[in-house]
Amino acid sequence: MPTVLVPGVLRAEAGGAAHLEVGDGGTLGAVLDEIRERWPRLERRIRDESGALRRYVNVYVDGEDCRRSGGLDTPVPAGAEIQVLPSVAGG
Repeated sequence: MPTVLVPGVLRAEAGGAAHLEVGDGGTLGAVLDEIRERWPRLERRIRDESGALRRYVNVYVDGEDCRRSGGLDTPVPAGAEIQVLPSVAGG
């Protein structure tokens, strides 16, 4: 099963969990669809209304930036680690 690592800033949307176990969806899009079903508030922070990844959120599958490896079609093998990293603004 793939594991989604949830950063502290998004844990409230995941019921306080730091790690989420998801089914073997095959692609990042399928994993995010499952997150939408189980943790809809978290999914809304990752994807926009059209279903695309939000500009300020970086997602890595086994350390590879998904934007460079297929976007939502990025393969997610069994046992993969998916890291969600929202940008943090400051000033």
